[in-house]
This record gives sequence, structure tokens and C-alpha cells, in this order.
Amino acid sequence: MTGAAVHEVRARFDDETITVYQAYPARIAGPALEAGTFVDPFKRGRMTWIKPSFLWMMYRCGWATKTDQERVLAIDITREGFEEALSRACLSHFDRTRFATAEEWRAAVRSSPVRVQWDPERDLNLNPLPHRAIQIGLSGPAVERYVENWISEIRDATPLAREVHAAMAAGSPDTAASLLPGERVYPLPAALAERIA
Repeated sequence: MTGAAVHEVRARFDDETITVYQAYPARIAGPALEAGTFVDPFKRGRMTWIKPSFLWMMYRCGWATKTDQERVLAIDITREGFEEALSRACLSHFDRTRFATAEEWRAAVRSSPVRVQWDPERDLNLNPLPHRAIQIGLSGPAVERYVENWISEIRDATPLAREVHAAMAAGSPDTAASLLPGERVYPLPAALAERIA
């Protein structure tokens, strides 16, 4: 993709919310869909990774076929919450342009409840693209804020995952592309863009 930024936050969003994706087994996804947020047996004590890219989620969960990732959830969270998470984030890898030493970076990681990781975005065949998609890892107080304050709605995206996958399997990439959530570059404030590279 000529001229594209290496790192881009692309997502489905409106004035109030941004959609992120997670994949879980039915035992976690079912109660979450019913409650409208994550409840037991979801473990708040573990890091949870949210992904704004639908196709990166499909790559990660194998179109909702991998063990314990059979249910794909589309989670609408407030843009305020999304940006709050990024404001507390630390990159998951050492970047010498941001930290003088690896020890300084490790100290920042230890003190931050949010990790940011950049991985190659995927196309409909789940092949890597030149630009990278963001993954955001929430832990500790960030998970609490996510579950209690940021989530506005949870929807079951498993049927969509299966429909897009079936269109690709049938040799209909145009149909598959037409089904994808409309994702566009998210307008990050400059300070947040700098923080997450």
C-alpha cells in the first residue's frame, strides 16, 4: 500500500464509540452477550487483548475455528475509554527512540496497565499487508475500567466471521469484501499517536 503509514489505527467507529474484537469459547462469550459486559467465568486478573481490526481478529482466531476462540465478539467501547487506555499504554517491545535503555523501558512496562503491540494487518486471504494493525493489552485497573465503564454494547460477530469465510471459500472475494465492517483510520490526538508510535 504505497504511501500508507507503517502503523495505523483502523477501526469501525462513530462519534461516541469504537468497535474492538475478541474471541472466546462459548462459556465466556455467552454470559458476556447476555450481560452486556464480561462476567464470570471471564477472569479480570488476566491480561485481555482487544483488536480494532476485524481481519486481524480473523487471522488470530482462524475465522472462529481455533480452540477456545469459536465465538467472535464485537465490543463497542467509548472513544473516551479507548483513548484513556492508549494514554496509559507502553509499547510491548523496546524502542530505543523512546527509551534510553532497555531497563528504562522494562520499568515503564511494569508500571503501565496497558500494552500496545503492532502486527502486520491482514487481507481477506489472511496474508500480511505492509501496514500494521494495533493490539491493545489491558491488565489490572485497565481491565476493571474496560468491564465496568468503557463497554457500551457486545454483539456476536461469529455469524459474520463465518459468512465472510464462506464467501472466500466459495471464490467470491468481492462478496466477502462487501461484508466487512467499514474500518477507517482513527483520528488519534497527536500526543497519543506519539505515545503508541
